[in-house]
Amino acid sequence: MGCLPFRRAFYERLAAGGVDAELLSAAEAVPTLRGRPLSRRAAEDHLAWLIRLGLIRWEVDGQGLTDRVRLTPMGRELLRQWPGEIPSAGPLARLRDALRRHWPL
Repeated sequence: MGCLPFRRAFYERLAAGGVDAELLSAAEAVPTLRGRPLSRRAAEDHLAWLIRLGLIRWEVDGQGLTDRVRLTPMGRELLRQWPGEIPSAGPLARLRDALRRHWPL
């Protein structure tokens, strides 16, 4: 979680309810939900990675899937590990994360 650009407020908002995927690339989300500006593509890539890890899932309503995501029980458990802001990962952890994400399976 420390390798991703999202702040604790983002994960807390996911725990409280769903977040619209489009919000993540909006300029007003920078100070509260993420640490740096993201393109829509980059935001979607990060969301896809969190889904693959099992930390978030797409929200479902009576009509089917929506464009909102929410925290899974495992994501809630991980969030409880940090009492404050999630610490940023170091260079070695970021390298490992990049290799895991982009190395062919």
